[in-house]
Amino acid sequence: MGRGRAKAKQTKVARELKYRSFETDFSSLERELRSGSEGHEVPPAYADLVEESEDDEDPSGDEREYGHLRKSG
Repeated sequence: MGRGRAKAKQTKVARELKYRSFETDFSSLERELRSGSEGHEVPPAYADLVEESEDDEDPSGDEREYGHLRKSG
């Protein structure tokens, strides 16, 4: 029991997403895509997380273990 409200909420959200019109600023999107990763700065609060993720990367381990799963181009 109690699933009726959750399902009704999901249906409401799905309808809203389906029928709502979005105004896309294509010039802003183009600028963002052209700037690449150089145009984005990491907020100071997340700088330590970026450093941790860069330290955790081990290119040799992943390639060796999962390299066979890659599609050949």
